[in-house]
Amino acid sequence: MKYFKRPWDELRGDEFDDWGTAVYYFEVAADGSPVRHMELYENGNSLLYDQSHAEDDYGMMADQPLDLEEFAEFEITGTEFKRVLKGLAPLNRPTQPPA
Repeated sequence: MKYFKRPWDELRGDEFDDWGTAVYYFEVAADGSPVRHMELYENGNSLLYDQSHAEDDYGMMADQPLDLEEFAEFEITGTEFKRVLKGLAPLNRPTQPPA
């Protein structure tokens, strides 16, 4: 697995624009296919997507492989990803799946 943390400086472009900008965390397979991703917004809201919860009223899990060369500068450790995941209280999940 590979892990990435990428800030996104644009608003969502939907009814949740007032959440502000976000930082995206991705866990991907060797080919760049998303396994899990988290979205942490300026206002404190967070979202979590994975294979068991790929879409909801707030959005959806990335459905295309990441360009691993493009994302190389944003790579983080699995430990950092799991630390963020452990502290997450996602708005779109009643209970958080295990890290």
